[in-house]
Amino acid sequence: MSLFTDMTLTVSFLVVAGCAAVIGLAGVKLAAVVDELADRTGMGEAMAGAVLLGMATSLSGIVLSVTAAYRGQPELAMSNAVGGIAVQTLFLTAADMSVRRVNLEHAAASLGNMLQGALLLCLLAIILVGTFSPDYTIWSIHPATFVLFGAYLYGLRVIRAGQADDMWQPRQTAETIEDLPDEEPSKTSLTALWMLFLVLAGTLGLSGWLLHQVATVISEQTEVGEAAVGILLTSVVTSLPELVTTVAAARRGALTLAVGGIIGGNAFDTLFAAASDVAYREGSIYHAISDSVLLWVSLAVAMTAVLLMGLIRREKQGLGKIGFESVSLIVIYVVGVVIVLARDLS
Repeated sequence: MSLFTDMTLTVSFLVVAGCAAVIGLAGVKLAAVVDELADRTGMGEAMAGAVLLGMATSLSGIVLSVTAAYRGQPELAMSNAVGGIAVQTLFLTAADMSVRRVNLEHAAASLGNMLQGALLLCLLAIILVGTFSPDYTIWSIHPATFVLFGAYLYGLRVIRAGQADDMWQPRQTAETIEDLPDEEPSKTSLTALWMLFLVLAGTLGLSGWLLHQVATVISEQTEVGEAAVGILLTSVVTSLPELVTTVAAARRGALTLAVGGIIGGNAFDTLFAAASDVAYREGSIYHAISDSVLLWVSLAVAMTAVLLMGLIRREKQGLGKIGFESVSLIVIYVVGVVIVLARDLS
């Protein structure tokens, strides 16, 4: 740890920039690999985006949050988790802007993505309930953590069953992009694809560990608290895979994958809180966080609700050729940033 303890602020930001570059490059490759795995395994873009792409691109963030929680930094752990959910939802506006012909939410509406969004709302609500429930723990783990893990696994089962039953489907329009396998899949073997997926995921995990070290240095050497560092810095950097994979998927025409990767990744990211609570040995992590973190949980709920409204309404064109939901997401996120900076620097 002496290497990181003696690190200057300038070097810390350079390390952050290096991690951002590595995370971004790995994310670009992941989008292509997962898109092909979705076709070759028959998993489908919505489920592959939620499970494979969502989990892999979340590794850097979960490593950071768990490491921070284990070292007694609950603010950094939780702010990185919920801040990542908010900023990743915001990234959908970039993908929306890259699809100029029609709004992303119109073309990518699917039952899987809407069920994932509903699951995400439930998981965020559990985190909020945990913070207001009695400060009771079992082996220093709050009951909300067990509920989070169980709800996530049960939610995936419901989503898979809902897609199989096919009781509801969005109406097909001339602008709807169907989830169809590529006509000419690559000649790379399925085993090689899985190995490449694991290597890229491991790279993202290592980057998350390194980011925790420099985030601690930045927090200690500036007047910005851990909550603000987590929300405004580490959550953005660890979420870069979601940005590059979402935009890359949108440009490849895999619009269902683009939206599914964000919503599914966000649902998985709520488990950052559960994993952080397990790693935090000083009691319930839900009761060790500030109002700034709770604010971003609430903002994540609002942003997810707006996204679901966009998927249901399916507006073809909006202000500046992006949907009303993209404009709303930008406004909500900016308001949250202003509030956090005002509270932290006052």
